[in-house]
Amino acid sequence: MSTITIIGTGNMARGIAARALAAGRTVELLNRDAGKAAAVAAELGGNATSGTVGQAPAGDIVVLAVPFGAAKEIVTAYGEALAGKTVVDITNPVNFETFDSLVVAPGTSAAEEIAALTPGNVVKAFNTTFAGTLVAGEAGGAPLDGFIAGDNAEATAAVASLQADSGMRPLVVGPLKRSRELEGFQFLLMTLQANPAFETFNWNTGLKIVG
Repeated sequence: MSTITIIGTGNMARGIAARALAAGRTVELLNRDAGKAAAVAAELGGNATSGTVGQAPAGDIVVLAVPFGAAKEIVTAYGEALAGKTVVDITNPVNFETFDSLVVAPGTSAAEEIAALTPGNVVKAFNTTFAGTLVAGEAGGAPLDGFIAGDNAEATAAVASLQADSGMRPLVVGPLKRSRELEGFQFLLMTLQANPAFETFNWNTGLKIVG
């Protein structure tokens, strides 16, 4: 899968695009504002192109680099256009008003809710990495671990291959329902970044399995 479509042009979109370009992939960036997408593609250089949300994604892998609510709207709007594609959900469904809980019900996850709305093969990935570390390709001098969950073996393998080729260490942790733990784990890490007691945490940390 040589072309990766990234929907969104924010910090996470740029970080994932940086890893995809490092992996030798072609990147297509889509935004509702075509000018924004074109500007980010030009900034990234290399094999980066741009377009508008709504056009058919060129990539076999489609990354939803947008907030949870927007991700649900986008997959619903695309409908059958995502059939057969690997759809990567990177969202962390945090209640940003309180920053004290997730907005999904216990016993489910953002990834599972998105999967129920699309015929695409949904894979959870990149939700446990911060944008700055993706651009750098490392955290604390160590390669990034990429935690991946999915029900379709071919789709999870495609995301694992992308991460491995980009210099990350992919870790397929199980079926899509493992997204519940990945989202909760990253929520905890996010609260640490925002806690003034941890002065050295500046959204530049990474989750890593060692030993």
